Amino acid sequence: MRAPEFDFDEEIDRRAVPALKWHKMVLGADGEGLFPAGVADMDFRAPPCVIAALQDRLDHGIFGYEAVPEGLMPALTGWMQARHGWLIDPGHVLRAPNVLDSLAIAASLFTGPGDGIIVQPPVFFDFYDIIAENHREQVRNPLILRDGRYQMDFDGLERLAAEPRNRMLYLCNPHNPVGRVWTRGELERLDAICRRHGVLVVSDEIHGDITFGGHDYTPFAALGAGAAANSIICISPAKSFNIASCCSAFTVIADKARRRMFQAEMSRLTVNKNNAFASVAMQAAYRCGAEWLEAMIAYLAGNLALLRTRLAALPSVAMIEPEGTFLVWLDFRALGFAPDDLTTFLRQNAGWAVTRGIAFGPEGAGFARLNIACPRAKLNAALDSLSGALTDHIKTSGESR
Repeated sequence: MRAPEFDFDEEIDRRAVPALKWHKMVLGADGEGLFPAGVADMDFRAPPCVIAALQDRLDHGIFGYEAVPEGLMPALTGWMQARHGWLIDPGHVLRAPNVLDSLAIAASLFTGPGDGIIVQPPVFFDFYDIIAENHREQVRNPLILRDGRYQMDFDGLERLAAEPRNRMLYLCNPHNPVGRVWTRGELERLDAICRRHGVLVVSDEIHGDITFGGHDYTPFAALGAGAAANSIICISPAKSFNIASCCSAFTVIADKARRRMFQAEMSRLTVNKNNAFASVAMQAAYRCGAEWLEAMIAYLAGNLALLRTRLAALPSVAMIEPEGTFLVWLDFRALGFAPDDLTTFLRQNAGWAVTRGIAFGPEGAGFARLNIACPRAKLNAALDSLSGALTDHIKTSGESR
Protein backbone atom coordinates (compact mmCIF):
# COMPACT_ATOMS: atom_id res chain seq x y z
CA MET A 1 0.00 0.00 0.00
CA ARG A 2 1.41 3.37 -1.03
CA ALA A 3 2.14 5.82 1.78
CA PRO A 4 0.12 9.04 1.63
CA GLU A 5 1.78 12.13 0.20
CA PHE A 6 1.81 15.45 1.99
CA ASP A 7 2.56 18.74 0.25
CA PHE A 8 4.95 20.64 2.49
CA ASP A 9 6.01 22.79 -0.48
CA GLU A 10 2.56 24.41 -0.64
CA GLU A 11 2.72 28.11 0.16
CA ILE A 12 -0.35 29.08 2.15
CA ASP A 13 -1.38 32.66 2.85
CA ARG A 14 -1.24 32.74 6.63
CA ARG A 15 -2.33 36.36 6.65
CA ALA A 16 -5.83 35.12 5.82
CA VAL A 17 -6.10 34.44 9.56
CA PRO A 18 -4.47 36.42 12.40
CA ALA A 19 -1.40 34.14 12.50
CA LEU A 20 0.97 35.51 15.13
CA LYS A 21 4.13 34.78 13.14
CA TRP A 22 2.90 36.98 10.28
CA HIS A 23 1.07 39.56 12.40
CA LYS A 24 2.18 43.16 12.75
CA MET A 25 2.39 42.72 16.53
CA VAL A 26 5.41 40.49 15.82
CA LEU A 27 6.71 41.83 12.51
CA GLY A 28 5.93 45.49 13.16
CA ALA A 29 3.82 47.81 11.05
CA ASP A 30 6.55 47.87 8.37
CA GLY A 31 7.26 44.15 8.37
CA GLU A 32 4.98 42.89 5.61
CA GLY A 33 7.83 41.96 3.28
CA LEU A 34 10.01 40.20 5.86
CA PHE A 35 10.78 36.48 6.01
CA PRO A 36 8.82 35.51 9.15
CA ALA A 37 10.90 32.87 10.90
CA GLY A 38 10.59 33.79 14.54
CA VAL A 39 7.44 32.40 16.18
CA ALA A 40 7.76 28.65 16.77
CA ASP A 41 5.02 27.19 14.64
CA MET A 42 5.02 25.65 11.16
CA ASP A 43 3.81 26.96 7.82
CA PHE A 44 2.42 23.49 7.02
CA ARG A 45 -1.18 22.32 7.09
CA ALA A 46 -2.03 20.07 10.01
CA PRO A 47 -2.28 16.32 9.26
CA PRO A 48 -5.25 15.54 6.99
CA CYS A 49 -6.67 13.15 9.59
CA VAL A 50 -6.74 15.98 12.14
CA ILE A 51 -8.46 18.33 9.72
CA ALA A 52 -11.01 15.63 8.88
CA ALA A 53 -11.69 14.94 12.56
CA LEU A 54 -12.21 18.64 13.23
CA GLN A 55 -14.54 18.91 10.24
CA ASP A 56 -16.61 15.97 11.49
CA ARG A 57 -16.88 17.61 14.88
CA LEU A 58 -17.84 20.94 13.26
CA ASP A 59 -20.51 19.24 11.19
CA HIS A 60 -22.19 18.00 14.37
CA GLY A 61 -23.15 21.60 14.94
CA ILE A 62 -23.57 21.59 18.74
CA PHE A 63 -20.75 22.99 20.82
CA GLY A 64 -21.98 22.86 24.38
CA TYR A 65 -19.99 21.79 27.43
CA GLU A 66 -18.22 18.46 27.00
CA ALA A 67 -16.39 15.90 29.08
CA VAL A 68 -13.00 14.54 28.04
CA PRO A 69 -13.53 11.98 25.25
CA GLU A 70 -12.93 8.43 26.42
CA GLY A 71 -10.46 7.84 23.61
CA LEU A 72 -8.16 10.76 24.35
CA MET A 73 -6.17 9.30 27.22
CA PRO A 74 -5.58 5.94 25.50
CA ALA A 75 -4.46 7.85 22.40
CA LEU A 76 -1.92 9.82 24.45
CA THR A 77 -0.57 6.89 26.48
CA GLY A 78 -0.50 4.61 23.44
CA TRP A 79 1.49 7.18 21.47
CA MET A 80 4.04 7.70 24.24
CA GLN A 81 4.54 3.99 24.79
CA ALA A 82 4.79 3.06 21.11
CA ARG A 83 6.94 5.99 20.03
CA HIS A 84 9.07 6.73 23.07
CA GLY A 85 8.86 3.64 25.28
CA TRP A 86 7.24 5.63 28.07
CA LEU A 87 4.54 3.71 29.90
CA ILE A 88 2.34 6.36 31.54
CA ASP A 89 -0.16 5.55 34.24
CA PRO A 90 -3.30 7.38 33.01
CA GLY A 91 -4.06 8.25 36.62
CA HIS A 92 -0.94 10.41 36.70
CA VAL A 93 -2.11 12.65 33.84
CA LEU A 94 -3.88 15.98 34.28
CA ARG A 95 -5.21 18.20 31.50
CA ALA A 96 -3.86 21.75 31.26
CA PRO A 97 -4.62 24.69 28.95
CA ASN A 98 -1.00 24.75 27.79
CA VAL A 99 2.53 23.87 28.86
CA LEU A 100 3.31 27.35 30.17
CA ASP A 101 0.33 27.24 32.53
CA SER A 102 1.72 24.04 34.00
CA LEU A 103 5.16 25.58 34.47
CA ALA A 104 3.64 28.57 36.24
CA ILE A 105 1.38 26.49 38.48
CA ALA A 106 4.32 24.29 39.45
CA ALA A 107 6.35 27.35 40.44
CA SER A 108 3.54 28.82 42.51
CA LEU A 109 2.76 25.54 44.30
CA PHE A 110 6.15 24.02 44.97
CA THR A 111 8.37 27.04 45.56
CA GLY A 112 7.90 30.17 47.65
CA PRO A 113 8.54 33.86 46.96
CA GLY A 114 12.28 34.42 46.74
CA ASP A 115 13.09 30.75 46.13
CA GLY A 116 15.41 29.94 43.27
CA ILE A 117 14.41 28.18 40.06
CA ILE A 118 17.37 26.90 38.07
CA VAL A 119 17.41 27.45 34.31
CA GLN A 120 19.97 26.44 31.68
CA PRO A 121 20.42 29.37 29.30
CA PRO A 122 20.29 30.19 26.51
CA VAL A 123 16.78 28.87 27.00
CA PHE A 124 13.15 29.56 26.10
CA PHE A 125 12.47 33.14 27.18
CA ASP A 126 9.06 32.46 28.71
CA PHE A 127 10.86 30.59 31.51
CA TYR A 128 12.26 33.93 32.66
CA ASP A 129 8.89 35.66 32.55
CA ILE A 130 7.19 32.93 34.58
CA ILE A 131 9.89 33.05 37.23
CA ALA A 132 9.75 36.84 37.50
CA GLU A 133 5.96 37.07 37.50
CA ASN A 134 5.77 34.51 40.32
CA HIS A 135 8.35 36.48 42.35
CA ARG A 136 10.91 33.69 42.28
CA GLU A 137 14.63 34.06 41.70
CA GLN A 138 16.16 33.10 38.38
CA VAL A 139 19.23 30.93 39.04
CA ARG A 140 21.44 30.50 35.99
CA ASN A 141 23.27 27.29 35.11
CA PRO A 142 24.43 28.21 31.58
CA LEU A 143 25.04 25.56 28.98
CA ILE A 144 28.60 25.21 27.71
CA LEU A 145 29.26 25.58 23.97
CA ARG A 146 32.18 23.31 23.15
CA ASP A 147 33.27 22.43 19.62
CA GLY A 148 29.96 23.58 18.18
CA ARG A 149 27.76 21.55 20.56
CA TYR A 150 26.09 22.59 23.79
CA GLN A 151 26.58 20.58 26.97
CA MET A 152 25.24 20.84 30.49
CA ASP A 153 27.51 22.21 33.20
CA PHE A 154 27.02 19.46 35.77
CA ASP A 155 29.62 20.80 38.20
CA GLY A 156 27.86 24.16 38.22
CA LEU A 157 24.50 22.46 38.61
CA GLU A 158 25.76 20.49 41.60
CA ARG A 159 26.82 23.70 43.35
CA LEU A 160 23.54 25.47 42.63
CA ALA A 161 21.38 22.50 43.58
CA ALA A 162 23.18 22.26 46.93
CA GLU A 163 21.90 25.70 47.92
CA PRO A 164 18.72 25.16 49.99
CA ARG A 165 16.87 28.11 48.47
CA ASN A 166 17.07 26.57 44.98
CA ARG A 167 14.11 24.22 45.01
CA MET A 168 13.19 23.71 41.36
CA LEU A 169 14.79 23.29 37.95
CA TYR A 170 13.11 24.09 34.64
CA LEU A 171 14.38 21.56 32.11
CA CYS A 172 13.88 22.01 28.36
CA ASN A 173 13.94 18.52 26.82
CA PRO A 174 14.62 18.75 23.85
CA HIS A 175 16.19 22.14 24.27
CA ASN A 176 14.82 25.32 22.74
CA PRO A 177 16.67 27.14 21.14
CA VAL A 178 19.95 25.19 20.83
CA GLY A 179 18.35 22.01 19.48
CA ARG A 180 19.97 19.52 21.85
CA VAL A 181 18.16 16.23 22.39
CA TRP A 182 19.50 15.32 25.79
CA THR A 183 20.83 11.78 26.02
CA ARG A 184 19.66 9.32 28.63
CA GLY A 185 23.06 9.56 30.30
CA GLU A 186 22.86 13.36 30.55
CA LEU A 187 19.36 13.22 32.00
CA GLU A 188 20.42 10.56 34.50
CA ARG A 189 23.23 12.81 35.75
CA LEU A 190 20.81 15.72 36.11
CA ASP A 191 18.30 13.47 37.87
CA ALA A 192 20.90 12.24 40.36
CA ILE A 193 22.00 15.78 41.23
CA CYS A 194 18.47 17.08 41.65
CA ARG A 195 17.29 14.16 43.78
CA ARG A 196 20.42 14.33 45.93
CA HIS A 197 19.62 17.93 46.83
CA GLY A 198 15.81 17.87 46.81
CA VAL A 199 15.39 19.96 43.64
CA LEU A 200 12.14 19.28 41.79
CA VAL A 201 12.50 18.91 38.00
CA VAL A 202 9.76 20.54 35.92
CA SER A 203 10.34 19.51 32.32
CA ASP A 204 9.00 21.20 29.20
CA GLU A 205 8.94 18.38 26.63
CA ILE A 206 6.75 19.95 23.97
CA HIS A 207 9.31 19.33 21.18
CA GLY A 208 9.88 15.68 22.09
CA ASP A 209 8.39 14.14 18.93
CA ILE A 210 10.63 16.08 16.54
CA THR A 211 14.13 14.59 16.45
CA PHE A 212 16.59 13.85 13.67
CA GLY A 213 18.36 10.60 12.84
CA GLY A 214 20.51 9.15 15.60
CA HIS A 215 18.94 11.26 18.33
CA ASP A 216 16.16 9.81 20.45
CA TYR A 217 14.04 11.81 22.86
CA THR A 218 14.04 10.36 26.37
CA PRO A 219 11.07 11.47 28.49
CA PHE A 220 12.55 12.50 31.83
CA ALA A 221 10.01 10.51 33.83
CA ALA A 222 10.86 7.39 31.78
CA LEU A 223 14.28 7.25 33.47
CA GLY A 224 12.74 5.31 36.35
CA ALA A 225 10.46 5.53 39.36
CA GLY A 226 12.77 7.89 41.24
CA ALA A 227 12.94 10.41 38.39
CA ALA A 228 9.19 10.18 37.86
CA ALA A 229 8.49 10.84 41.54
CA ASN A 230 10.74 13.91 41.50
CA SER A 231 9.41 15.50 38.34
CA ILE A 232 6.49 17.19 36.66
CA ILE A 233 6.39 16.55 32.92
CA CYS A 234 4.65 19.00 30.58
CA ILE A 235 3.71 17.66 27.15
CA SER A 236 1.50 18.65 24.23
CA PRO A 237 1.07 17.73 20.56
CA ALA A 238 1.00 21.44 19.69
CA LYS A 239 4.44 21.57 18.04
CA SER A 240 4.46 18.04 16.63
CA PHE A 241 1.33 18.48 14.52
CA ASN A 242 1.14 22.28 14.17
CA ILE A 243 -2.08 22.60 16.15
CA ALA A 244 -0.99 25.13 18.79
CA SER A 245 -4.10 27.28 18.46
CA CYS A 246 -6.56 24.39 18.78
CA CYS A 247 -5.10 22.05 21.35
CA SER A 248 -4.22 21.97 25.03
CA ALA A 249 -1.62 20.11 27.08
CA PHE A 250 -1.03 17.36 29.61
CA THR A 251 0.82 17.41 32.91
CA VAL A 252 2.20 14.08 34.13
CA ILE A 253 2.75 13.96 37.90
CA ALA A 254 3.62 10.61 39.44
CA ASP A 255 3.78 11.86 43.04
CA LYS A 256 0.29 11.56 44.50
CA ALA A 257 0.51 14.49 46.92
CA ARG A 258 1.82 16.89 44.29
CA ARG A 259 -0.77 15.70 41.80
CA ARG A 260 -3.59 16.38 44.23
CA MET A 261 -2.23 19.85 44.97
CA PHE A 262 -1.88 20.56 41.27
CA GLN A 263 -5.39 19.39 40.53
CA ALA A 264 -6.81 21.50 43.36
CA GLU A 265 -4.98 24.57 42.10
CA MET A 266 -6.27 24.07 38.57
CA SER A 267 -9.77 23.81 40.00
CA ARG A 268 -9.27 26.98 42.04
CA LEU A 269 -8.12 28.83 38.92
CA THR A 270 -10.92 27.21 36.86
CA VAL A 271 -8.48 26.19 34.14
CA ASN A 272 -9.72 22.60 34.15
CA LYS A 273 -12.44 22.93 31.51
CA ASN A 274 -12.49 21.04 28.22
CA ASN A 275 -12.43 22.41 24.69
CA ALA A 276 -14.16 20.13 22.21
CA PHE A 277 -11.93 21.05 19.28
CA ALA A 278 -8.75 20.64 21.30
CA SER A 279 -9.83 17.18 22.40
CA VAL A 280 -10.70 16.13 18.86
CA ALA A 281 -7.49 17.51 17.35
CA MET A 282 -5.24 15.87 19.94
CA GLN A 283 -6.94 12.51 19.81
CA ALA A 284 -6.78 12.41 16.01
CA ALA A 285 -3.13 13.52 15.98
CA TYR A 286 -2.04 10.79 18.37
CA ARG A 287 -4.15 8.11 16.69
CA CYS A 288 -3.41 8.72 13.03
CA GLY A 289 -0.78 11.45 12.70
CA ALA A 290 2.36 9.29 12.69
CA GLU A 291 2.79 9.08 8.90
CA TRP A 292 2.39 12.84 8.56
CA LEU A 293 4.88 13.43 11.37
CA GLU A 294 7.48 11.16 9.79
CA ALA A 295 7.05 12.87 6.42
CA MET A 296 7.27 16.29 8.04
CA ILE A 297 10.50 15.39 9.88
CA ALA A 298 11.97 14.11 6.60
CA TYR A 299 11.04 17.41 4.96
CA LEU A 300 12.64 19.33 7.83
CA ALA A 301 15.80 17.26 7.35
CA GLY A 302 15.82 18.38 3.72
CA ASN A 303 15.46 22.01 4.78
CA LEU A 304 18.25 21.51 7.26
CA ALA A 305 20.47 20.03 4.56
CA LEU A 306 19.78 23.06 2.36
CA LEU A 307 20.58 25.41 5.22
CA ARG A 308 23.77 23.53 6.04
CA THR A 309 24.97 23.69 2.43
CA ARG A 310 24.12 27.34 1.91
CA LEU A 311 25.66 28.50 5.20
CA ALA A 312 28.88 26.61 4.47
CA ALA A 313 29.39 29.01 1.59
CA LEU A 314 28.64 32.12 3.64
CA PRO A 315 31.23 33.94 5.70
CA SER A 316 30.71 34.87 9.31
CA VAL A 317 27.70 32.61 10.00
CA ALA A 318 27.85 29.26 11.76
CA MET A 319 25.05 26.80 12.45
CA ILE A 320 24.76 24.93 15.72
CA GLU A 321 23.73 21.53 14.39
CA PRO A 322 20.25 20.74 15.75
CA GLU A 323 19.47 17.25 16.98
CA GLY A 324 15.76 17.99 17.21
CA THR A 325 13.02 20.65 16.96
CA PHE A 326 12.35 22.75 13.85
CA LEU A 327 14.42 25.62 15.26
CA VAL A 328 18.04 26.34 14.34
CA TRP A 329 20.47 28.34 16.48
CA LEU A 330 22.66 30.49 14.24
CA ASP A 331 25.94 32.05 15.35
CA PHE A 332 26.57 35.51 13.89
CA ARG A 333 29.20 36.53 16.44
CA ALA A 334 31.94 36.77 13.82
CA LEU A 335 30.16 39.80 12.36
CA GLY A 336 30.90 41.70 15.57
CA PHE A 337 27.44 43.27 15.89
CA ALA A 338 25.90 44.29 19.19
CA PRO A 339 22.54 42.51 19.72
CA ASP A 340 20.40 45.44 18.55
CA ASP A 341 22.64 46.01 15.54
CA LEU A 342 22.43 42.34 14.57
CA THR A 343 18.64 42.50 14.68
CA THR A 344 18.66 45.65 12.54
CA PHE A 345 21.08 44.13 10.04
CA LEU A 346 19.04 40.94 9.62
CA ARG A 347 15.80 42.85 9.35
CA GLN A 348 16.83 45.74 7.12
CA ASN A 349 19.57 44.16 5.03
CA ALA A 350 18.52 40.51 4.77
CA GLY A 351 14.76 40.91 5.27
CA TRP A 352 14.78 38.35 8.08
CA ALA A 353 12.45 38.44 11.08
CA VAL A 354 13.96 35.85 13.40
CA THR A 355 14.05 35.61 17.19
CA ARG A 356 16.81 37.67 18.79
CA GLY A 357 19.37 35.48 20.49
CA ILE A 358 19.61 37.88 23.41
CA ALA A 359 15.96 37.09 24.23
CA PHE A 360 17.13 33.69 25.47
CA GLY A 361 19.58 35.25 27.93
CA PRO A 362 22.93 37.07 27.77
CA GLU A 363 24.47 33.86 26.45
CA GLY A 364 22.46 34.41 23.27
CA ALA A 365 24.19 37.66 22.32
CA GLY A 366 25.38 37.37 18.72
CA PHE A 367 23.00 34.51 17.94
CA ALA A 368 19.56 34.27 16.36
CA ARG A 369 16.92 31.52 16.29
CA LEU A 370 15.67 30.53 12.84
CA ASN A 371 12.46 28.56 12.24
CA ILE A 372 12.94 26.22 9.24
CA ALA A 373 9.40 24.75 9.24
CA CYS A 374 8.42 26.48 6.01
CA PRO A 375 8.28 25.63 2.28
CA ARG A 376 11.79 25.00 0.94
CA ALA A 377 11.51 27.59 -1.79
CA LYS A 378 10.77 30.24 0.80
CA LEU A 379 13.77 29.20 2.89
CA ASN A 380 16.01 29.19 -0.16
CA ALA A 381 14.88 32.69 -1.17
CA ALA A 382 15.55 33.91 2.38
CA LEU A 383 19.05 32.45 2.20
CA ASP A 384 19.59 34.28 -1.10
CA SER A 385 18.72 37.50 0.71
CA LEU A 386 21.06 36.73 3.59
CA SER A 387 23.86 35.90 1.16
CA GLY A 388 23.41 39.21 -0.61
CA ALA A 389 23.33 41.13 2.65
CA LEU A 390 26.54 39.51 3.88
CA THR A 391 28.31 40.08 0.56
CA ASP A 392 27.36 43.77 0.63
CA HIS A 393 28.37 44.07 4.30
CA ILE A 394 31.80 42.54 3.71
CA LYS A 395 32.38 44.75 0.67
CA THR A 396 31.33 47.89 2.53
CA SER A 397 33.42 46.96 5.57
CA GLY A 398 36.45 46.40 3.36
CA GLU A 399 36.04 49.73 1.60
CA SER A 400 35.73 51.58 4.91
CA ARG A 401 39.11 50.34 6.16
